[in-house]
Amino acid sequence: MKAYWFDNREGDQREEHDSGTPLPPSYLSNLGVLYHHCPTVSQVDEIAKERSYKNRDEITVSKASMGDVYEEKVRMFFNEHLHEDEEIRYILDGEGFFDVRSYVDGDRWVDGWMELMNTQYIKAMRLFKDEPKWTPLNRAPELEENPHRKTYLQDRSAEAGMMT
Repeated sequence: MKAYWFDNREGDQREEHDSGTPLPPSYLSNLGVLYHHCPTVSQVDEIAKERSYKNRDEITVSKASMGDVYEEKVRMFFNEHLHEDEEIRYILDGEGFFDVRSYVDGDRWVDGWMELMNTQYIKAMRLFKDEPKWTPLNRAPELEENPHRKTYLQDRSAEAGMMT
């Protein structure tokens, strides 16, 4: 895993946008993103048990597995959104980016590996605390009043205060 500031260049989000400024996993932790290196699924099972996760599935995102809907589905990942439930992603095969907005440090984007990149193939196990809620809530003015978003921002704000 590597993480870095997004370079803000125009272009396909599947391309690497490495600004050359790396970020440690501790920075991601301050944003509420936890990273664990788990060579085995049994280690993921332990984390899931500790965090009270009950459900999981697997998804393969590739042209071969998704056919004609591939481009449409992948472009949905490009919209900034949130889900109301905490989620775990365990990468089984392939590689990609996972973009996170940092409100702690000037409303900048952090690029990490998860979202489908130019290899255009990733297989992931998705874990959920309860029944999966697949509806992404795209960023819009009305989302500012969402209780899950408010809690997230309050938690990040409190953590930022502890870091100074």
